[in-house]
Amino acid sequence: MRRAVIVGAGVAGLAAALRLGRDGWDTVVVERAPARRHGGYIVNLLGPGYDAAERLGLLPALAERDLGLFTTVLTHADGRPKLTVPAEVAAAALGGRAVSVFRGDLESVLHDAVRDRADLRYGTTVLDSAGDSAGDSAGDEVVLSDGTTVTADLVVGADGLHSATRAAVFGDGHRVDLPYVVAAFPLAHAAPEPSATTFIGRGRTAALIDLGPNRSCAFFAYRCEHPLEALAKGPVDALTAVFGDLGGGVPDALRHLGHDPAGAYFDAVSQVVMPRWSSGRTVLLGDAAWCVTVFAGHGAGLALAGADRLGAALRDHGTDTAALAQWEADLRPAVVRRQAQARRGMLQYAPPTRFHVWLGDLMIRAFTLPGVRGLVRRAAARS
Repeated sequence: MRRAVIVGAGVAGLAAALRLGRDGWDTVVVERAPARRHGGYIVNLLGPGYDAAERLGLLPALAERDLGLFTTVLTHADGRPKLTVPAEVAAAALGGRAVSVFRGDLESVLHDAVRDRADLRYGTTVLDSAGDSAGDSAGDEVVLSDGTTVTADLVVGADGLHSATRAAVFGDGHRVDLPYVVAAFPLAHAAPEPSATTFIGRGRTAALIDLGPNRSCAFFAYRCEHPLEALAKGPVDALTAVFGDLGGGVPDALRHLGHDPAGAYFDAVSQVVMPRWSSGRTVLLGDAAWCVTVFAGHGAGLALAGADRLGAALRDHGTDTAALAQWEADLRPAVVRRQAQARRGMLQYAPPTRFHVWLGDLMIRAFTLPGVRGLVRRAAARS
């Protein structure tokens, strides 16, 4: 039996454990965090991400957590409605084969699918990985912080944007930091009926989605010339300084954050750009290899598709470097496209001028027109 040590129990790591486990691999998944994470922002699985979820058998469980389609109201800074985006617009953009869930729910579904198939070790890190990087039959000795040593035929670094695996194997210098900060956190259900509101202003976006108990969250994104200074302030102070002047539901959301700041995802925005994603027996997967940022909107889907295709390459070609190279060659064009899309998406989440805000509103108004909606639907189908 082949054995893989997978570093990271997020979407990419759990998907890799599921895919490899189905092909007969023995998988050990180590995660630095002491327990499974919950919450996070909404992810849309469509195209290759949806296809991978289907092949991995995740769709029935995801359907139970699907947020569905909902109407969104764009607001002025004081909370007054500006324009309404019908749910049909989202339906046209996403297409028929799509599911929308919270990132934490996607991880929960993956966790439930692999917990009886993989050796999951939370609160554990890799201390050292030494062996024949050329890949002979002996395997690599992976020393873990729980005092055990695992002989691995493959090490999968799926430990996210700040990947320790990437730093240890490939060195520093692959992260491209961008002048933006994002935050997402769950909200207590407050609205008497489902609602979704979004404010888009110069250099910032605030979105509140309240679809009922355990189906509500806040998302904030803003341009920031010194992200590390913002992170040092913590989410409550940083977000209050940037969004504290807004009305509507934003003040309540910030107060809610103050009760549980540790439950927020709060980080600078960066991409990962690398000349290659594997070296010897070690391969990077998901954000550790190619972080496209939340602005691209396809990070979770790429993680699922990457894990599924990695399993297929290893099944068909073994663990040699040729298999990993072929896997990367097949996947890299999609990653490059999504990273470019993310750089364009920054104008949507953090418009640099009032003119860009106005232009964005104009485009959204156009999308609500029935004729344009049909064009959007056909473009989504082609994509």
